[in-house]
Amino acid sequence: MTGLTESETAEYIGHHLTQSGRDDPLFTEDAVALVHESSRGKPRSINNIAKAALVASYSHGKKLVDETAARAAVSEVIATD
Repeated sequence: MTGLTESETAEYIGHHLTQSGRDDPLFTEDAVALVHESSRGKPRSINNIAKAALVASYSHGKKLVDETAARAAVSEVIATD
């Protein structure tokens, strides 16, 4: 299976957020780009990294998932794989 493109990754994350009741963007563009690059567009990896990025953002009191939170998530998810 080939991975999603970067725009498909953004749509995939956005769809999940919409389904959970979030209408406005929660991930910055640079965070989405890093999630996409690190996950190679694989949906399961996107989910794992995005979830860890949400936790990282929350733990630092941020209202948006930025690249810093995404980097922390990538480090955590890759370390546990």
